[in-house]
Amino acid sequence: MRFLFEKPIFGYTVGVFLVVLVTGILLSVLIGDYLVLAAVLVIQFIVLLLFIIHLYETVLKPIKKATKTVDEIVKGNYRARFHHPSTDSIGQLSTKINALARNLNELTIQEQMQAEQLSTIIENTQSGLVLIDAKGYIHFVNRKFLVMFGQTTNDFQGHLYYDVLHNEVIHETVQKTFLYERNIKEEFTHYKGLDKYYIEIVGAPIFDERNLLKGAVLVLYDITELKKLELMRKDFVANVSHELKTPITSIKGFAETLLDNPMKDLEKNKEFLEIIYNESHRIQLLIQDLLILSRLEKENHQLVLSTFSMRELVDEVIPVIHQKFADKGLTFDKSIQQSLQLTADKEKVKQIIINLIDNAINYTPEHGHIYLRIMNQGSNVLIEVEDTGIGIEKEALPRIFERFYRVDKARSRNTGGTGLGLAIVKHIVEVHDGTIDIESEINKGTKIVVSLPMNKDGKIQ
Repeated sequence: MRFLFEKPIFGYTVGVFLVVLVTGILLSVLIGDYLVLAAVLVIQFIVLLLFIIHLYETVLKPIKKATKTVDEIVKGNYRARFHHPSTDSIGQLSTKINALARNLNELTIQEQMQAEQLSTIIENTQSGLVLIDAKGYIHFVNRKFLVMFGQTTNDFQGHLYYDVLHNEVIHETVQKTFLYERNIKEEFTHYKGLDKYYIEIVGAPIFDERNLLKGAVLVLYDITELKKLELMRKDFVANVSHELKTPITSIKGFAETLLDNPMKDLEKNKEFLEIIYNESHRIQLLIQDLLILSRLEKENHQLVLSTFSMRELVDEVIPVIHQKFADKGLTFDKSIQQSLQLTADKEKVKQIIINLIDNAINYTPEHGHIYLRIMNQGSNVLIEVEDTGIGIEKEALPRIFERFYRVDKARSRNTGGTGLGLAIVKHIVEVHDGTIDIESEINKGTKIVVSLPMNKDGKIQ
């Protein structure tokens, strides 16, 4: 009976008691037997109380529990559930509330997954992103942007863009995006320490469902590598044009001289023809080297692999360059490890050795020395070519493998080289997954060391 005095049953009990009391007062006028009246009132009280308790247990209490469950769902607790055993209206209500909670829970999980995926994509994209609202406040910057400009997220978020982004091009891009309400593309250079970066910025307006401007997003691309490639392409075209201009001018000039004075001076004619021949040969060598570079740079370039003896390979190379040693009075020494074999593209490796020795010959004065050493080091084969030539300045070493780069521009063309020999060597080494290093000192000489895997993976043809 204690539960009758607990809320809210106690309130209903008091209400029933008052109803019985009023009923007793009214019936006391009609019924003179107070014992009978008391019995009737007690029975009425018990019946009404049982009815109220039943109504509370079957309707009011489940509804109260359902209300609490809905409150939990409204607060975001989608794991809350309401269970009712009966199949009446309350039971159906229970089923609907639980189904709603499950659906909301699944939707929340999906939204969280999509938000995490979107956040992962935005944070790991290779473009800087900045979100600006209609008032000019920054709402979001991604990781790439912070890498580009340094500092932390708190240094940008919540601040006006012109207070924290100290670049006039960015300011102009934002202003034009808001003013013209269309995509705006600009470029600017950005310095980070001593490094120079080229940045392309695109401003895109953001509209709401009523097509009203609500902000803008800035996308910043690091186009440094593209700019470098563009500069390399321009330099390459300029260098090729320059390299071809001189021999073509010579050929044309001497050919015109021969046409104007045919066969009058046989000695002079022979001299002119030799010059024309040498210059045309120079053009042929240049074109051959360019074609070799072009083939090496193709993505689908395939090596013709075979296993061969390095000593036998060098024996094939020496006759090709022997005359050049004799013409300049150079001393050539070679040291090749016994029984050393290499699995690689034989013709390409031969070209490495020829180009390195030819380069050493071109830049070594008369009566100098050139050394060729071939040995194994672990799972690699080392090819060393050392000379006692003019050497290379320390500042020029990083550029020595660039196309047409010449250490001594005043005398380099007289050596007969095309300026592409070391560039070709570098590409051959790279397609073999090898490495190349250079050591040099002015007026003391240069040493180039090529390291190739002893067993290049691939199909042996």
